[in-house]
Amino acid sequence: MALDLPSPDAALRIGTRGSPLALAQANETRDRLAAAFDLPHEAFEIVVIKTTGDRIIDRPLKEIGGKGLFTREIEAAMVSGEIDLAVHSMKDMPTLQPEGLILDTYLPREDPRDAFISPEFSRIADLPEGAVVGTSSLRRRAQVQHRRPDLQVVEFRGNVQTRLRKLEDGVARCTFLACAGLNRLEMTDLPQTPVDPEDMLPAVAQGAIGIERRIDDDRAAEMLAAIHDLETAQRIAAERAYLAALDGSCETPIAGLALLDGDRLWLRGEVLRPDGSEAHSGEREGSIADGPDMGRDLARELLDRAGTDFFDWIASA
Repeated sequence: MALDLPSPDAALRIGTRGSPLALAQANETRDRLAAAFDLPHEAFEIVVIKTTGDRIIDRPLKEIGGKGLFTREIEAAMVSGEIDLAVHSMKDMPTLQPEGLILDTYLPREDPRDAFISPEFSRIADLPEGAVVGTSSLRRRAQVQHRRPDLQVVEFRGNVQTRLRKLEDGVARCTFLACAGLNRLEMTDLPQTPVDPEDMLPAVAQGAIGIERRIDDDRAAEMLAAIHDLETAQRIAAERAYLAALDGSCETPIAGLALLDGDRLWLRGEVLRPDGSEAHSGEREGSIADGPDMGRDLARELLDRAGTDFFDWIASA
């Protein structure tokens, strides 16, 4: 049976958050689908859905509900049939999907590193004692405080543009943004320095775009298969298995990164106390097929080394 392709009269609806970065990711998804099936852009409709995480920007994420804040409303729209696909930043995604939905398509991964952003300095080591660092990420906060406990860290919620305005206003002397987001927004002219993962391991799945669909939507499944990137999927499978085994959320400072070398996969992970006072890290290397098992095994090692009170303290912090 021939694939029933969308058309300008019956467009495929792509759901997304409304930030400039989210829209760039949705447009990249549309462009790749249009190119794969030789369709006009009018065969796709970008549907903007405002999430709780977008509406409430004056409080830390851990105070208002964690990762689901950026996905819940979008997934509800897909379950109800208002949209056909949902485009997500994978670092925002919970490890479990709602019943009836599946996330099994990834675009080629962008640079997963963090970028150090400052009009005055080129790296965190250059900051003077007591300097103020702005970040909304519990992971980045913990990593900064672990490596430079002399620094002050203040809350920096909002999209990329909002955080850059706060930096210009002098709220902080530096901040961190994902290299992937800056590249997708073509903001590479900013005063930035990519941070080596050896110095600051990124968030799990940072730089990866995932596309979610209804599990019974055969047309969407067939179309998405044409733009799916296998190498990204293999890396994300290991990282998210590690995250799931740690029961990770936005309330837990967890970092992780998988890299491929031929048919081998190298996975590194780190867990920290929110105040940076303690950190545990480890790594695994093996065949790509064993990536998820390596992720779970690494998580067990870090759990054993940290002890149950480590994560109890995080939950109550």
